[in-house]
Amino acid sequence: MPATDYDARKFHEGLVKHGLIVPVGVQGIFGRSRVFEDVLEHFNALVTDLAKDDGAEYFVFPPTIDRKVLEKSDYMDSFPNLAGTVFSFQGKELTARQLSEAIHAGESWEKYESMTDVVLNPAACYPVYPSFSGTVPKEGRLVTMFNWVFRNEPSPEPTRMQSFRVREFVRCGTPAQVVEWRDMWLKRGLALLESLGLPVQAEVASDPFFGKGGKMLAVSQREQQLKFEVLVPVISKEKPTAVCSFNYHQEHFGEAFAIRTEDGKVANTACLGFGLERLVMALFQTHGFDPGAWPSAVRAKLWP
Repeated sequence: MPATDYDARKFHEGLVKHGLIVPVGVQGIFGRSRVFEDVLEHFNALVTDLAKDDGAEYFVFPPTIDRKVLEKSDYMDSFPNLAGTVFSFQGKELTARQLSEAIHAGESWEKYESMTDVVLNPAACYPVYPSFSGTVPKEGRLVTMFNWVFRNEPSPEPTRMQSFRVREFVRCGTPAQVVEWRDMWLKRGLALLESLGLPVQAEVASDPFFGKGGKMLAVSQREQQLKFEVLVPVISKEKPTAVCSFNYHQEHFGEAFAIRTEDGKVANTACLGFGLERLVMALFQTHGFDPGAWPSAVRAKLWP
């Protein structure tokens, strides 16, 4: 049975009541319990097992990346509202005292800090593209990552987090290689989630581009079917939650980071990401807050 009647507030309250998440006073930020993490780790292990014969290189990147990655990829043109830029104190002793006095007086203190060379990673795939620069092998490149992501969109809705983890795969190569891989993983991902008893559906989607110009970009993205999302009802049946996305970037990152195929053409890229916290929440909503009471087939899949 579902954990709640698909209500965001009740679902959040249920996660807290059952000790699965721990609020910390900021919307979209919370702690995770051992039970929550156990489900997440075992789902991630299923993804690893599913891809074990693909030959993907495995990397883990920190939550911060070089600011130049956002600049080269034009991220700030499309999503300036979501970015998190790291500022830090770089002054001397007098300024440090002024900073401390401002804080203790309850005053604003951002003027005492300045921008650093790093930003919070806004998408799990972004850190890897600079490493592709140059010519990729004839078979292309395939990378998988387990990365933290930050989005500046605070919300009381539990599946809309400011900081979360994504199990990511990135394919780089010719258009044919990349599209074939994307389509294969769309089928594979749906089958995996269905095997866990999740009522999934795939839909053509678009990114949340900023501003009036962003609406045109979103329309173009949908028309070209560059983005697919896998949806599961978590806080609404009418508007199910995206738990997995499949994105075909065409030549965007190839051009930005000078990535070429063996014939000298600009390489194409695609990525897919499993939103791990959202998938865990989808499992709790679908099967209840107590994993011990989940259907035996689901438990056998996650804890063989």
